[in-house]
Amino acid sequence: MRTSARLMWAVIAIGGAAMAAAPAEAKQCFKKAAQGVALTEGLAHFQVDAALLQSTDWNIYFTWVSGNGTPGYTFGPRRYKCSSGGIGWSCYGEATLCRL
Repeated sequence: MRTSARLMWAVIAIGGAAMAAAPAEAKQCFKKAAQGVALTEGLAHFQVDAALLQSTDWNIYFTWVSGNGTPGYTFGPRRYKCSSGGIGWSCYGEATLCRL
């Protein structure tokens, strides 16, 4: 019984040392793409940003819309390709998001 308890504590100690040697938490980054359509180019950009965040996490979307940023994520530079149509603008956008 004592031997198994010592073995268990040894395994836990080794596991703890291995966890301490690893980085605290590696960032998880991923690319997203979305499309937005609106009357102005600026609003189409907003639609793209909203769709990017909604497809990632609805909680950060609601926080971002309320003007409080994207806690827990970096929302890197976005790239947009836009064209004006008959009425309004259509934009395709991409961004890299990282979970902190």
